[in-house]
Amino acid sequence: MKIEATSPTKQILTAEDIASILSVSKPTAYELMRREDFPLIEIGRCKRVFSDDFFNYLSQKAAKN
Repeated sequence: MKIEATSPTKQILTAEDIASILSVSKPTAYELMRREDFPLIEIGRCKRVFSDDFFNYLSQKAAKN
């Protein structure tokens, strides 16, 4: 069974998940993840983000606009 990025059981998101959620390309998702204010988790060369932190980040960005 594949767990979708929007599933409440998926706690850590990848660039592919972020790209799917935002309907952008994977390189654009990586560009977002390189921002200084992005709540990134780096495990070696892997880049991840906790889903709660990601959605809080989006909410904060939306509130500023």
